[in-house]
Amino acid sequence: MNVNKPILAFALAFGFSLSTNAQQVTGFYPKDKTKEESIEKDYLKAVNYGQFKVHLKELTKAPHIAGTPENEAVAAYMTKVMQEAGMDVTSYPYDVYLPNKPGESLLEIITPEKMTLSQQEGPIDGDPFSTDSRLHKGFNAYSGSADVTAEVVYANYGVKADFEKLAELGVDLKGKVVIARYGGNFRGYKAKFAEQYGAAALIIYTDPKDSGYGKGDVYPDGPFYNETTIQRGSLLTLDYTGDPLTPFEPALPLDGDKKVKRLDPKDVAFHTIPVSPIGYGAAKEILSRMKGSSVPEGWQGGLPFEYRITGGADLKVRVKVEQPVDYIRANNIVGKFVGTEYPDEWIILGSHYDAWSFGATDPNSGTAMMLTLAEAMGEIIKNGERPKRSILIGHWDAEEQGVIGSTEWVEQFKDELGANAVIYMNFDGAVSGRNFGVSAAPTLKNLIIEASKEVAYPDSAKTVYQVWAGNKEEPRIGNLGGGSDHIAFYMYAGVPSMSGGAGGTSAYHSNYDNFHYYSKFVDPTFKMGGTVASLIGVLTLRLANATIIPYDVPRYAQDLRLHFDNAVKSVKEMDPSFNSFDKVDAAIAKLKISSAAYEKAMNAALASGDFSDKEIHALNKELISLEKSWIDPKGMYFGSWYKSLYVSTDPFSGYASWILPGIKYEVETNSTDRLKEWDTRYAKAILDLSKKVDKMTKSLK
Repeated sequence: MNVNKPILAFALAFGFSLSTNAQQVTGFYPKDKTKEESIEKDYLKAVNYGQFKVHLKELTKAPHIAGTPENEAVAAYMTKVMQEAGMDVTSYPYDVYLPNKPGESLLEIITPEKMTLSQQEGPIDGDPFSTDSRLHKGFNAYSGSADVTAEVVYANYGVKADFEKLAELGVDLKGKVVIARYGGNFRGYKAKFAEQYGAAALIIYTDPKDSGYGKGDVYPDGPFYNETTIQRGSLLTLDYTGDPLTPFEPALPLDGDKKVKRLDPKDVAFHTIPVSPIGYGAAKEILSRMKGSSVPEGWQGGLPFEYRITGGADLKVRVKVEQPVDYIRANNIVGKFVGTEYPDEWIILGSHYDAWSFGATDPNSGTAMMLTLAEAMGEIIKNGERPKRSILIGHWDAEEQGVIGSTEWVEQFKDELGANAVIYMNFDGAVSGRNFGVSAAPTLKNLIIEASKEVAYPDSAKTVYQVWAGNKEEPRIGNLGGGSDHIAFYMYAGVPSMSGGAGGTSAYHSNYDNFHYYSKFVDPTFKMGGTVASLIGVLTLRLANATIIPYDVPRYAQDLRLHFDNAVKSVKEMDPSFNSFDKVDAAIAKLKISSAAYEKAMNAALASGDFSDKEIHALNKELISLEKSWIDPKGMYFGSWYKSLYVSTDPFSGYASWILPGIKYEVETNSTDRLKEWDTRYAKAILDLSKKVDKMTKSLK
């Protein structure tokens, strides 16, 4: 992201690289590198920065929650754009069990005086989208249905530790209405813990300290939540991801030829208490009337009064939710550019397209970026530069209710993905600001860094890499957690995955997440969409065209050593007598030696260029299988659907990344019972990985 301004303007106009470093293009024969660099330059020229704005405006014309005609119109538009770009486009339908409307809901203070509280965002002068008649009240999908009137208890963020603190203080939640602020964990766990501790209902609000006037100016004067802004969202906290009635199986259409056995909804652990989200203006009316003891340290929010734990007998609040749940048709739209040499090796990009309202940042900034990328890719393909591997772009439905559409597709094609998928790249809300960032599997990290050196950062004399890294030697790349469509690919099917893009402040899951808000606060220049499309396109082309899939194989041993060192420290805090995972230590040492030998052999082999297509194809199949070493048939004790020994979502917060989840679960549950078992299981997986690496090295030699 940066050099001198005349050069920068030229580069931005035509998408040329501004890298001041020598270009590192791995996985190619020396004779093919010049060709790849030429293809990348042609691609960068083809990226039309203005098209991002065109697509985003069209995608967000109307609120389009899953299962509505408006969402079907978005699907039709994406199909049209991809077909015109030259992609083969297929729709994959599923009948999934979910609520896509709030149903009947009411929130009232009953005593000391009766007051109906707002459950919807207010109109905004100058924002024509804010008065759209199709906008829903705030609601949480998979809320229980009930009509509750009771006393109130404040539970801070509603994380596990907060409920434990209330129990320690002797606060009885039985039959009470709990009010908790957003943050700290996935909202569904707030409901789960509230129900476990006996609460009869839950209210969730966004506190101004966390995302309101405590952060800066509020909408429409600034980007932060105003007093009526409401965060919607799913509450599902099952021990698997996807359609709640078809774990491990795709929710194929009810009227289709192939029948799938579905669970009875009565046998699924849905929440039973009613849950309602509100803005901090409505929450203020409840919290300001509470008369109990002062809250513990750290529980005070940003409203202008002292927060209290209990409301007392005089304050009664009514929470009524009647939320219908039924089957709705969800449609995944997948486009494909078929590869010329390795069509059965897939480079997959994806994002969901359904939204809680207009979805300008979440998710459709990612959708618009991928459509811009598809058009640029189509342009160079029309000029004869078709990729060697197939490029797939998936637009997933019903993500907002529980990462459903992508999970059903992965469950349907798990075997094919295991054999064919080189990478999955997720772009949920991928252009939600101007700060580039990525989380990724170990083998992909260096590839992303190198691609970021080839694209200019808008209105700057630097590359994306230079702005991203700042004054650090290497930019930080995170570990994937929960919350989006990479879950099934990475944690269930074992496909190396990444999730990234440009972030910033947003009107997350509210009715204000619209084109007007985006134009004013997210990226008024509309240049980041083309920038992200440029970078991801370069990364896609390198993976699609490389002779040998350019995974950073030695990174496994490097990252594993770090993660196991951290795991040992965590276990020692629980059990000071613990020393190490002996079997794992030996396995990592072996993997380090194997990986170094592979890298040396691969570089020598590429330099010689003496391989048949059959040999290359066999080697790449082995590379695709590497990540599958982490896929354990038994899965995790907290949920067997989560198959990866390497990574999972945090089963207590829903969002955080759990690296080495088998061991992490033992630590979090304060147990040492299975540490020997995990030493054995992890060592076996690492040795399996090492054997595959040795096999590849042998074939290279």
